[in-house]
Amino acid sequence: MATYDFLGIYVPQLLVAALIAAILCLLLARLLAWLGVYRHIWHPALFNVCLFIILTALLALPANMWWS
Repeated sequence: MATYDFLGIYVPQLLVAALIAAILCLLLARLLAWLGVYRHIWHPALFNVCLFIILTALLALPANMWWS
């Protein structure tokens, strides 16, 4: 697992991917709410958690492949 050096502090790659995914998840959740998609979703909170996990995986896996 790779780490990033941020001002002398080593930050794990998964933490960076999770922070970017959280920002993207918030933006995507607002867009989906504005479009009215949440009216068709049974459990919006569970959907948001799954969306966060998928975005984190999509960001972390290519970075992991690049570092190895």
